[in-house]
Amino acid sequence: MFLDENYLLENATAKTIFASIKNLPVVDAHNHADVKSLMKNECYSDMWQLFAATDHYVWETMRKCGVSEEYITGSASNYDKFMKLAEVFPLIAGNPVYEWIHLDLRFLGIDLVLDASTGEEIWTKGNEILAGESSRPLALLERLNVEVMCSTDDPADLLEEHASVNSQAGKLLVRPTWRPDKAMKIFAADWKDYIAKLGKRFDTEIKSFEELLDCLKKSHDYFDSRNCRASDHGLEIAVGDKADAKLAAKTFKKAMKGKALSSDEINNFMGVLMLKFGEWNSKTNWVTQLHLGAVRDVRYSLYDALGPDVGGDISYFYQDQLPGILAFLNHLDDKAKVVLYCLDPSQQATLATVSRAFGSKVRLGSAWWLLDTPVGMKRQLEYIGSVDVYSVFAGMVSDSRKLLSYGSRFEMFRRVLSSVLGAMVEKGQMPEAVALNLARIMAYDGPKGFFNL
Repeated sequence: MFLDENYLLENATAKTIFASIKNLPVVDAHNHADVKSLMKNECYSDMWQLFAATDHYVWETMRKCGVSEEYITGSASNYDKFMKLAEVFPLIAGNPVYEWIHLDLRFLGIDLVLDASTGEEIWTKGNEILAGESSRPLALLERLNVEVMCSTDDPADLLEEHASVNSQAGKLLVRPTWRPDKAMKIFAADWKDYIAKLGKRFDTEIKSFEELLDCLKKSHDYFDSRNCRASDHGLEIAVGDKADAKLAAKTFKKAMKGKALSSDEINNFMGVLMLKFGEWNSKTNWVTQLHLGAVRDVRYSLYDALGPDVGGDISYFYQDQLPGILAFLNHLDDKAKVVLYCLDPSQQATLATVSRAFGSKVRLGSAWWLLDTPVGMKRQLEYIGSVDVYSVFAGMVSDSRKLLSYGSRFEMFRRVLSSVLGAMVEKGQMPEAVALNLARIMAYDGPKGFFNL
């Protein structure tokens, strides 16, 4: 039956394992939470705002079903957008969005199946629930049993919202994560503007590569003093195999003058920074998270109209990630904690064997983004168990902008994990007691300890 107690649990032992981990607190080491919104802690205006206004997964599936952009990111009212979502929602079945949203509805106490005939009732019931005090963002996080969550933050950020949220929550709920992508991406059209912004943050004008490093190090220190435990890096191709600091300094000056850069200059500049970040992280015992492989903004009309992060990014199997990964890991061998994520399933084998070769400080992240599905998670877990070691898995992360993802995505992962381990027990590959212990390590204890949370 749809989303019943056996959802995604393919064997009897899986049910036992899931029962042992389903109520564990959520430790989310990587997300894109809107910390300013959490600080305001205002009730959500309506169901669209909570369920779809920030979720490009929903937007993409609606587009695939032929919905006009007016009803996705356009000028239509939130009511009309939600009704349009309800209208096409049965056509989305099979995609994890269908399951996530129904899990979210169930969390709110709404057991209806979303379609054209129920959209109005769900909209009305949901809005009544969201107007209550128990549905304010911080209250929802408490109900979702979120113990700690790590947002994604720019080096120029002051992190004042984090302090306010934690004060309101009465605990260290939200930790920042240092994401210096804008400083690295010297090829971007707005890179010079960002360098000016970063310099202003530290009351200086950045005129040299050394001054850039100085400001970034000050930011790194600032984040460390404010409970940061990880950096995060979104890279289409891993960098580090080319790392000539003198050339990077020349490239910086060239870019500041607005001159065109070669691909070798760009890769070298990014590689020098990436190795420096790894060195800093090793000294503070931060985890370096490498999100590899996303090819950004491939649909030009979408990007021109709406900008980044709206559903125009893809995976691509023909990427040689190995030289950059090996250069980074060898530079910091056994000195820094690293988590590897890939967007294309064909890269999983490479990352799994690299993780195996470099010991316990290099770990595989959860199946990421386009792989964050029952199919993707199951395939990853089955494979890495035979190549790497389950007990040093880096753990599930939501990677989400939507608050209810701490419930639906973590439940989906824990059910798939239980099913995979349960199948191994029933095939005689491990005792049930061992599987129960592994499940707890992978779902909670492991990531909490590894990320120093």
